[in-house]
Amino acid sequence: MAKEDEPQMSKEEQIGFHKGSLSTLAKERQEMMRILGVVEQLMQMHLTELKNLGVDLEKIAKEAKKKEKKPIEDILNK
Repeated sequence: MAKEDEPQMSKEEQIGFHKGSLSTLAKERQEMMRILGVVEQLMQMHLTELKNLGVDLEKIAKEAKKKEKKPIEDILNK
């Protein structure tokens, strides 16, 4: 019912709207991937430092899995 009351966009306007939306979303996805890359690098640096400090995260994860399933945050907070 609301569609009948709304002014109709021309086909060209609709195409422009959808193209613009896709362009914006593609840029947002690209930025999200960049941020994910930065987060991954930081996690790898922390994992490397923990390994250098003698922390065996694989062992901790295996032990935790045997006991019960816990989120990684709980495992790391010990």
